[in-house]
Amino acid sequence: MTTPPPQGNPFAQDQQQPHGQPQGQAPYPPQGGFPQQAGQPGFPPPGAPVPPEQPRRKLSFKTIKNIVIAVVVAGVAIGGFIASRDDANTAAVGDCMSRGSTDDNDPDLEVVDCGSSTAQYTVLAKVEGNFSGITAQSKCEAASKDFQYVYTETNGSKSFLLCLKDK
Repeated sequence: MTTPPPQGNPFAQDQQQPHGQPQGQAPYPPQGGFPQQAGQPGFPPPGAPVPPEQPRRKLSFKTIKNIVIAVVVAGVAIGGFIASRDDANTAAVGDCMSRGSTDDNDPDLEVVDCGSSTAQYTVLAKVEGNFSGITAQSKCEAASKDFQYVYTETNGSKSFLLCLKDK
């Protein structure tokens, strides 16, 4: 009877692996702690081109639209504030006024510098409240005897009466 030939490497049959390691593994694990060198994973090989920067994200139409709307709203608010600084409701006794319109029902009075050539009236009295024709006349007579004109403005809670004379 013949014995079958040995399987695998005939020279490795009687060899034992060191330290009881199974067959097929390296006898000693590689030692760590060494820095990686160029050409190894994580490092480009020497002389390799540098990868391009990531493209920057472009502003979307929605973002640009929202910025434009915010700028327009802020501009209108600032413009309204600047335009209203010289309105009649900011007038005080002694201020000078100019008429911005020839319409007697809406004269568009504005506060101006008393040295200005546009100054037409001087404020003699300012009375807070909502007044009609005859009541306004009597209030101005009580506040200032030499008034010539009465100007009333009704803006909800900011209603007032100005007693004016020519400058």
